[in-house]
Amino acid sequence: MKLVGAIVKKSTLLAFVAAAATVPFTAASQDAQSQAAALVAHMTLPEKVAQLQSNAPAIPRLHIAAYDWWNEGLHGHARDGDATVFPQAIGLAASWDTGLLHDVGSVVSTEARARFNAAGAGHSHARYEGLSIWSPNINIFRDPRWGRGQETYGEDPYLTGQLAIGFIRGIQGDDPAHPRAIATPKHFVVHSGPESGRHGFDVDVSPHDLEATYLPAFRAAIVDAHADSVMCAYNALHGTPVCADDALLSTRLRHDWGFKGYVVSDCDAIDDMTEFHYFKPDNAQSSAAALKAGTDLDCGDAYAGLLDAVHQGYVTEKALDTALTRLFAARYRFGEWGGGNDPYASIGLDQIDTAAHRQFALQAALESIVLLKNEHGALPLSAGARVAVVGPNADTLETLEANYHGTARAPVTPLQGLRQRFGAQQISYAQGAPIAGGVPVPIPETALRTPDGSQPGLTGEYFATPDFNGKPALVRTDRRIDFDWDHAAPADGLPVSGDAVRWRGELLPPGAGDYTLALHVDRCFDCASHDPLRLYIDDRLVVDDNGSDTSMQAKLHFDDTHPHAIRIELLHSGQDQGLRLQWLAPAAAQLAEAESVVRHADAVVAFVGLSPDVEGEELKIDVPGFNGGDRTDIGLPAAQRDLLERVAASGKPLVVVLMSGSAVALNWAKAHADAIVAAWYPGEDGGDAIAQVLAGDYNPGGRLPVTFYQSTSDLPPFVSYATQGRTYRYFKGTPLYSFGFGLSYTHFSYSDLQVSAPQLQAGGALQASVLVRNDGKRAGDEVVQVYLDAPDDALAPRHALVGFRRVHLAAGESLRIPFTLTPRELSEVDAAGRRAVEAGHYRLFAGGAQPGDGEGVANTFVIVGRQALPR
Repeated sequence: MKLVGAIVKKSTLLAFVAAAATVPFTAASQDAQSQAAALVAHMTLPEKVAQLQSNAPAIPRLHIAAYDWWNEGLHGHARDGDATVFPQAIGLAASWDTGLLHDVGSVVSTEARARFNAAGAGHSHARYEGLSIWSPNINIFRDPRWGRGQETYGEDPYLTGQLAIGFIRGIQGDDPAHPRAIATPKHFVVHSGPESGRHGFDVDVSPHDLEATYLPAFRAAIVDAHADSVMCAYNALHGTPVCADDALLSTRLRHDWGFKGYVVSDCDAIDDMTEFHYFKPDNAQSSAAALKAGTDLDCGDAYAGLLDAVHQGYVTEKALDTALTRLFAARYRFGEWGGGNDPYASIGLDQIDTAAHRQFALQAALESIVLLKNEHGALPLSAGARVAVVGPNADTLETLEANYHGTARAPVTPLQGLRQRFGAQQISYAQGAPIAGGVPVPIPETALRTPDGSQPGLTGEYFATPDFNGKPALVRTDRRIDFDWDHAAPADGLPVSGDAVRWRGELLPPGAGDYTLALHVDRCFDCASHDPLRLYIDDRLVVDDNGSDTSMQAKLHFDDTHPHAIRIELLHSGQDQGLRLQWLAPAAAQLAEAESVVRHADAVVAFVGLSPDVEGEELKIDVPGFNGGDRTDIGLPAAQRDLLERVAASGKPLVVVLMSGSAVALNWAKAHADAIVAAWYPGEDGGDAIAQVLAGDYNPGGRLPVTFYQSTSDLPPFVSYATQGRTYRYFKGTPLYSFGFGLSYTHFSYSDLQVSAPQLQAGGALQASVLVRNDGKRAGDEVVQVYLDAPDDALAPRHALVGFRRVHLAAGESLRIPFTLTPRELSEVDAAGRRAVEAGHYRLFAGGAQPGDGEGVANTFVIVGRQALPR
């Protein structure tokens, strides 16, 4: 049997190996592409097939180290230990600040580069240690029911594209020949749920919607930001799985947009082509189809079938060589094998979560906060006010970190932030409710006491060995058991794995009734084994999990509020990512606690919303309102509505802080609360940011990147990808809060919107500028938004965002803000998906929100002629 390309003359191979004692191939006169091609020529067919899978093994004879291509950096370098944790992507989008996104991307790739350098040039890089960052997620958040919408930049293609440009440029740096890391916009294309069918659903989207809504952000990421990688999605488009769609990956991506990088599949998407799409009868043929279409790298192992595919003639070895050359060109550009021209060689572990990075995480959280309502002078809170803090999101780690996150070293919850800002003596606290019925939440500090009853929390004994022998290396009081230890040590001086923790103390039921206690371990994507866990109540073993990852819940009944001894034992011998001690407590008892703390307060701040336990990627959840990570109802869950109504009955001013990854229909709160703040999942310093906004230390300036609808009934079917009736561009109803909306503690006025010409020839750019004045009494940020209304057309959006800029103005300051509208911003898309600048009368609006939603000013102009635009 002859393996094409596998036969190399012995003398040539020996000369090659001798010339490359420490690197696979070096030639100063050759670029990365040429070096990669020369290297690939020396590989055998089995070696080539192995290198096309994401966990690429070492090839010792060619001095190639192992490299795992999988790394994450959605809002901070993820899943590899300590990192700066920024607000979740939807929160970053609420900043409407492209410069901020650039700087976040720069921090992400700097910290990823630090981990990469720690492994060392020429050495193997395991999962999450590489420089191929599988972010950003720039799918259009078309429907608030999608649980992964939190990972996106919202519902608008222009906003998404501009923020993606900033983030990608921040990730990759300024030197295309030596990127700090490579960004991978995903999931290409038309992918936004439902989660339950994502591995096999087929999208039948119209040519207009594809071109007008789903492709523009990806085009911006490739054409303008020059992303060096793209991830293809799980779904099919018009019957063809995207990862095997030649029209998308070869024609549109490479030919039309000039993409020169590599395409990676979503994880196991190639296998899905066989198992769920039934596109081909086996992985050999599915792999061949994907490779020929342009998918260079398989996240998974389905590409192992390429060996058989070559032998059977389904694909040529030359096609493998083309993909491999793209991949190894990227590895050369990373500087994986060292050399004197690496501009990032000095980046070390000391540049992870630095003081500057933490300050930047705070700034990002501040910019992300959106003020939705503020009546009766509710905000800022008065100095010296006694504040009752209630709600399931007031003191939890998971609602800071969201999903796809790193490990925050010193996270600050809202409760902690308010105590630090106003003084602990001014703050009272009660959890008050779970996220939703049947969804456990971390047991609050109010229900835990140290063994002597002197302090809130449990006493933790930390052992440096995976047993409880000898003296603990550390003893401390933990306010609550809510820890993220993903690739991170539980405390300084302890190992990352191979340790043990015993917590002891008392559990204080807030009332008699039935309780569910749970030990929760976050989902681990690369665990070979799980940690044994035990929970004792009154010295009775109620949860005993030996590492089998089974259900870890116990149902108990307490007759009164007497304290009960509690003990938890964790043997951290596997790769689990931490631990949460959770409960479901009787609703009446929790509501009574909330009423009690409100009784002696001057104001109430309620932290409500969602959590990554109920919205996210393919979650195992099926309770009223939630299914598989998606939502079936966009309203605030009933348990939390009951809490708001109960505390509002006190007559005290009520401030509602929404923490979520998506829009929530806060109809009752809009009608009855005094103030509403959207804080998203705000990152490691979110608690400080929220406290600064509530105290008036920072003037909020964020804007909604999504529409807040009034009801699930306002939405078209979730499975439909038609845009009519969706997003601010095509929704004809009355939203609860509009895309682009956000208030301030000051006031901004607009005047004198100028355009460069009343008549514009199609194909030309339009210059516009508007005068913005802060006519309030304090400094603040304003997001200046520019919307275009096209001539009447059944397919045209109601309004289209075509420009925006976040600016800071002192009290009384005025500033003229210029905008350039290119032909693409001025264009329309017809039913066949053809984009062109069309003749007609146009209206331009500039203001702090959409037309009709806030301050702003309009002008008109005419376009003459017609100019078709490239795809």
